[in-house]
Amino acid sequence: MRKMMAVLSFVFVLVLTVGCAKPPQDAINAATASLDSAKAMASEYASDSLRAAEDAKAALDAELKAQEAKFALFRSYKHTDELVNDLKAKSEKAAADAKAGMEQAKNDATTAINDATTALTDAKAALDKAPKGKGTAADLEAMKADLTAAESTINDANAAMSAEKYKDAKAKADAAKASAMNVSSQVQAAIDAKKH
Repeated sequence: MRKMMAVLSFVFVLVLTVGCAKPPQDAINAATASLDSAKAMASEYASDSLRAAEDAKAALDAELKAQEAKFALFRSYKHTDELVNDLKAKSEKAAADAKAGMEQAKNDATTAINDATTALTDAKAALDKAPKGKGTAADLEAMKADLTAAESTINDANAAMSAEKYKDAKAKADAAKASAMNVSSQVQAAIDAKKH
């Protein structure tokens, strides 16, 4: 009888211990918060790392759902701990990659704006040397308008830089540079044509 009571007591303690298994909610909350904070920048500057973190979150959610579906005595959250750690690590990587990507985009945009400004200055100087004569007034006015638009686009690129929209700033600067270089090449073509 005493042996039976000891066995029943052991089983009762075991049932309480196993039956009370609960998910590591604080760790889950911390890892999820880490993912949420990474999302803002990572969606634009580290999309691959963010996707990996979101996949880790989906795996964690699936595991939690699988454990919830089990009878309380059979639930185990050991694998959940691994998935929480994986989510936290991948979220932190997404945040770090986003910061690096943002810095790279900022540098690229700064370079692009400088290049566009130089191209605009060169195009204005070339336009001053453009051959003038009968039938060239309309072409010269069109090229001046193109350079005015390019200058405006560079101003927009600088505004985008101030707003930390680096990809947008680079795109605008690249467009302005292309426009300025187009004017320079048109002027050069006109100069070359006049020589012949």
